[in-house]
Amino acid sequence: MEAILALEDGTIFRGRSFTGEGSALAEVCFNTSMTGYQEVLTDPSYKLQMVAMTYPLIGNYGVNPEDMESSRVQVEAFIVKEYQPFYSNWRGRRSLAEFLQEHGVLGVEGIDTRRLTRKLRIRGAMKGYLSSRGEDPAAMVQKARDWPGLDEIDCVPMVTCPQAYRWENGRPGAEVDLESGQSLWRGGRRFKVAALDCGIKFNILRHLERIGAEVLVLPADVSADEVLGLKADGFFLSNGPGDPSLVTYSIQTVKELLGRVPIFGICLGHQLLGLALGGRTYKLKFGHRGGNQPVKDLTTGRVEITAQNHGYCVDLESLDPEEVELTHVNLNDNTLEGFRHRRLPLYCVQYHPENSPGPHDAGYLFDRFAELMERGK
Repeated sequence: MEAILALEDGTIFRGRSFTGEGSALAEVCFNTSMTGYQEVLTDPSYKLQMVAMTYPLIGNYGVNPEDMESSRVQVEAFIVKEYQPFYSNWRGRRSLAEFLQEHGVLGVEGIDTRRLTRKLRIRGAMKGYLSSRGEDPAAMVQKARDWPGLDEIDCVPMVTCPQAYRWENGRPGAEVDLESGQSLWRGGRRFKVAALDCGIKFNILRHLERIGAEVLVLPADVSADEVLGLKADGFFLSNGPGDPSLVTYSIQTVKELLGRVPIFGICLGHQLLGLALGGRTYKLKFGHRGGNQPVKDLTTGRVEITAQNHGYCVDLESLDPEEVELTHVNLNDNTLEGFRHRRLPLYCVQYHPENSPGPHDAGYLFDRFAELMERGK
């Protein structure tokens, strides 16, 4: 079944659907990871985006229940050069095509992903319309142009949890009532962590559990008073999709919590902290997405090979150097990758230290959070 990708600049790509009939209207981006496509597909930070993988062969190890980063596929569509329908892996339980079909997400192969990636690197992120329904290419280009795009949409309400819940033994647990007036902590673990869900990845929660934390996951619109009422040892700010400046409710909550509880932020959480401290964010030309981004830890001099997924960045020049210390920098383009406050108990990184597709160079950042909470106690 033929599929067509139409970009807002009028470029047309032709391929084949390997999941049947479907369509998607989203921002088009690319990911340079060679493995980890299931983690990419289920990462909530990709909401309202269709992802093209630069590695040419995708699907060869299938999918499994253990590698989910959320409860469902989050990307709007998936684009590969060549799909492998016959998976072979001892952990594989079904094919990639079956997985996408179950979640109603279009998968397309045969598109020249090298040409598409080069175009996005030169022109920057673009809106696109992908369809296998035999639509007119000119009309598809117009649909892409008419879509408002990520810059005008707050994506966080699409991916946050509707109700606070416990994270228990590596998976989502029972929902809890923040207004019950009773202590929601069961005890028995080293720390109590309240985690703001702006699209949180399951592996982040697994790492928080690893450092001895009992975790309550909170909706993105939770108030500072509700967080303080939990009497948590630490407050975690999660990753998430879209323009961080539009998540005004979370920014306000973070502002009110500065200095009142130890805070650790990742990705969107890093951007929310930057905005709460009076900084600015801006959109990168084509974003950092993949498992091979070199980042230098300026506090140790070590270079980490990191996994990343973000299209926006905190402007370092907008932060007060008397208050904020740069801790990490991207060695490809010198963009800000991490900072900490000189007085308040908070720090954050733009990249993903929990990421499953990438190396484990940055796992120490969760141990730093444990140390920060220990000092706070």
